[in-house]
Amino acid sequence: MAVTLKEVAERAGVSRSAVSRTFTDGASVSDKMRRKVEKAAQELGYSPNALASSLTTGRTKLIGLVSNNFHNPIFLEVFDLFTRGLQDRGLRPLLVNLTDEVDPANSVRMLRQYSVDGAVVASSTLPPGFAKAFRDAGVPVVHSFGRYSSSPQVHVVGIDNMECGRMAARELVARGYTNVAFLGGPEAATSTQDRYSGFMSELSKHPQIHTTHSFADAYSFDAGRREMLRLLQSKPAQAYFCGDDVLSIGALSAVKDSGLKVPEDIGLIGLNDMEMSRWENIDLTTIHQPIRQIVSSSIELMVATLQEPDRYPEARIFPCSVVERGTLRPALSA
Repeated sequence: MAVTLKEVAERAGVSRSAVSRTFTDGASVSDKMRRKVEKAAQELGYSPNALASSLTTGRTKLIGLVSNNFHNPIFLEVFDLFTRGLQDRGLRPLLVNLTDEVDPANSVRMLRQYSVDGAVVASSTLPPGFAKAFRDAGVPVVHSFGRYSSSPQVHVVGIDNMECGRMAARELVARGYTNVAFLGGPEAATSTQDRYSGFMSELSKHPQIHTTHSFADAYSFDAGRREMLRLLQSKPAQAYFCGDDVLSIGALSAVKDSGLKVPEDIGLIGLNDMEMSRWENIDLTTIHQPIRQIVSSSIELMVATLQEPDRYPEARIFPCSVVERGTLRPALSA
């Protein structure tokens, strides 16, 4: 049987309210009283009931961790960093799967049923309206991996996807490719739109380079493989910016299974720099997204927003960098 608050009070020789105050953040209790209660609790093996405490404080310390792409291995790292980071701050992550969800009102309703103190929308494909719906409902929210804006409506932490598209284009130009393509994720995703826009805007400076584009139906291995197999049925480009590592790995599989070599026949560059990209049999040239810093900054911003709910929305954008591996041919000599 679990040790009760009453038993701790009797062991310490104090009232039950004194025990309750001892384990309530911010409650007034003397140092002498705190030591007596904590000693009795330790002797009895007592742990305060978090749910019962939330009834007293009005704070559950639950943070809804909302995402919609559980097929992309990069989110294993994202969820690991978020859950450990929130727990280290004394918060409790509540993971919510919004795959195929189109109505943000349903998500808000679900999290309000659990009385979350805040929500982190961890997605580059959910539209800004999802995060804004939480804000409009009075739920403190941070949109991690969200779309950059100089005047955001909610807190946004992520990268400049347009600049990443430009970076990928510059890498292909530097390697002398004259026929290149963008193979993106879902066309409706803001990350896809911005990466495509940046890619094409940079290549518009090089009219001698032929460009094409296409979109996979998801940020997943299977979607990248299917789209590349379709592209290989006609004359493929010399090199592809796949817009995401997992798409790139699917495309790499399709190219190799078709009897072609990477990078000799077709070059590939991804985005994210997830752990799998470093595997020897993949060795993907990619654009590194600083996921650890993005998650840490998102948690920091969430904690600050819980303390100051009216905090003005801000955008925190982290720079990316190219990671040279083996799926693009070497750059031309200067």
